[in-house]
Amino acid sequence: MPDVFSPEKRRAVMQAIRGKDTKPELIVRRLVFALGFRYRLNDPSLPGKPDLVFKGRKKVIFVHGCYWHRHTCRRGRSTPTTQRSFWQAKFQANRIRDRKIARELRSLGWSFLIVWECETKPTRASTLSSRLNRFLSSAQ
Repeated sequence: MPDVFSPEKRRAVMQAIRGKDTKPELIVRRLVFALGFRYRLNDPSLPGKPDLVFKGRKKVIFVHGCYWHRHTCRRGRSTPTTQRSFWQAKFQANRIRDRKIARELRSLGWSFLIVWECETKPTRASTLSSRLNRFLSSAQ
């Protein structure tokens, strides 16, 4: 099945995908701040440049897009019908990189939490807030 966009339009669509300051990430930041926790953003000295870094606690939070990191929800299960092998390889590489980052953080003595994009929906805000509070309040 051919792409529905021209190559120029597809390029523009792909370039519009943000790596930082995404809507789900901003939601998580607001919740964490409201809980009274302060953080740093995207520390390049840590594996994977985590989205939120709590140095004193040795904890980090990653906010993962369901599609790109292949969550088990509806959004994470869809795969483009064109260039299927390219996309499968890309998604697999993302999963492998995520596992490698997790191993490296653990070996450095850091705890991490992954928040999925689908968990940031308004209907799930109280559940996410509780989860964030539990993670950040718990001892190492």
